[in-house]
Amino acid sequence: RARQLKKLREAQPQGSHDPESAGLSPGGEPGERKGKRKRESEEQPSAQRQKKLKTLNTKEELPLAASGEEANCPPSNVMILGDFDAKPVQPFLPQWLAQPKRVQKRIKDNLCPITDVPGIHPRLLKKLQINGIESFFPVQAEVIPAILQSACNGYLMGPGGYRPKDICVSAPTGSGKTLAFVIPIVQVLLDRVVCHVRALVVLPTKELAQQVSKVFNVYTDGTGLKVALITGQKSFAKEQEMLVQKKVTGYCSLADIVVATPGRLTDHINQTPGFSLTQLRFLIIDEADRMIDDMHQNCLNQIVKAAFQVESGSGSNMLFQRTKPGPLTAASCCSPQIPLQKLLFSATLTQDPEKLQQLDLFQPRLFTSVYSEKNRDGTETEQDTNNKYTLPEGLSQCYVPCDLNSKPLLLLYFMLKMKFTRVLCFTNSREASHRLFLLVQAFGGVTVAEFSSRLAPNERQRTMKEFDQGKIQLLISTDATARGIDVKGVNYVINYDAPQFIRTYIHRVGRTARAGKTGVAFSLVLRIQERRFLRMLRDAGIRDIKKHPVKGNSLKPLLQQYEGALCKLEKTVKLRAFRHKQGSICLAIGVD
Repeated sequence: RARQLKKLREAQPQGSHDPESAGLSPGGEPGERKGKRKRESEEQPSAQRQKKLKTLNTKEELPLAASGEEANCPPSNVMILGDFDAKPVQPFLPQWLAQPKRVQKRIKDNLCPITDVPGIHPRLLKKLQINGIESFFPVQAEVIPAILQSACNGYLMGPGGYRPKDICVSAPTGSGKTLAFVIPIVQVLLDRVVCHVRALVVLPTKELAQQVSKVFNVYTDGTGLKVALITGQKSFAKEQEMLVQKKVTGYCSLADIVVATPGRLTDHINQTPGFSLTQLRFLIIDEADRMIDDMHQNCLNQIVKAAFQVESGSGSNMLFQRTKPGPLTAASCCSPQIPLQKLLFSATLTQDPEKLQQLDLFQPRLFTSVYSEKNRDGTETEQDTNNKYTLPEGLSQCYVPCDLNSKPLLLLYFMLKMKFTRVLCFTNSREASHRLFLLVQAFGGVTVAEFSSRLAPNERQRTMKEFDQGKIQLLISTDATARGIDVKGVNYVINYDAPQFIRTYIHRVGRTARAGKTGVAFSLVLRIQERRFLRMLRDAGIRDIKKHPVKGNSLKPLLQQYEGALCKLEKTVKLRAFRHKQGSICLAIGVD
């Protein structure tokens, strides 16, 4: 390389001082031709020498460019690939996902008096005070004004006459998301004259729908607004009577706000005459991530289709029929229409743009909670927003490494020796929930109940009521109670079976430490599962979980009674299996 550079320096002065080599002469063009002829006559090397010169030139140009001695050398057009440090690929997110509206997660430190939130109707302020609510949680203080602002000109159009933006809210469990949409929806519909379905709330479970319906009933009491609960707990005909009424002039709606589960709602859209969503203004999807994951997309498509369906026999009212939104033009703005605004709420709202694309959101706004930790100097630093989920601030998390045989003993140890009260215990299946319930019942000393889909709705309501009243110390449940249901006063959550997915974990442990209170979550993790479980939490940004080992000597006093309970459980299971078989035979031969 040094020899090549030396030859290059020696050849450079000759070419730079030779006027003819530059092709320039006082005579202009003739001199150029003369120089050209001279070079052609002088340079008649053999083919082999030409190849050597070409290779030498290419080798000499690269070191020159690398040495940087020619400062005025023009930049090369050659792109060099490779030989660089690999950088992690950052996923590309739409602007509304990448730059959300941040909501403080610390509830106690960021309470906002209800009178400080602008735009709330005095009647609703009075209702809030009657129900003992003097301050809004941070999520409520941000979301309520945003929804009210989108309907500040009435529910016919948004600000400036434009279609209002859809709103997505991702906040921890127990942060008050239900009230964040109940208050503004009731206020927007206060001045309605004709009863039509203006707000539709879709929820994944019957218990959650029932809970939301109760909140709506509290704040619509005395306003004239009517709320209908459609979950399949009543007969189809009874629900039809709650929704529509047939008169001489046709069908009229009996509900302003409908709270429904997806399956039952689809049945009424297809089979109930007169049930219309053409005047729908708000579509609220609670637990939105589960609605997407459980393939309820067909239900959402049917809702949107019904909302933009042209009513038969409308005649001269065609001018005011709602049409599917398209490009904003002068023609599309000439007639007022009721916009369909979507409001999405979840503690684990997906960040996957492909999944959110299915919801067909319009210029959405995202409100999300982030941690706000105070430094020693008093300044606030926000946690890395790349963390996918946030948990209640008063939640303490622990995991207990164990083997399969010691899991029931650990649960009994927590209840009897550690004196845990008001415990919600989760299993991964209703069969496991039922077996564990029978085992703890056979052991004795603990007031226990089970809560799963194998129970009738009335039994589940009664069980939940007794747990709220403190009559039940241990409630063994499947994930039926993990989503959104506000179980009051849960002190401890025990994951008897480690959850397989991070969202399941988030919703389970979110049943405690709600509304700014404290709570503890224990996870019984098999040693073979420990590495995967911790990696799952770490990938979600959850690093403050502590290891809480329990020594085998602590479980020995329970062992003898536990073995007796196992014998009782075996007899009970065999007896129930015999009775079930006997009942099947009697049913087959027609004997009562």
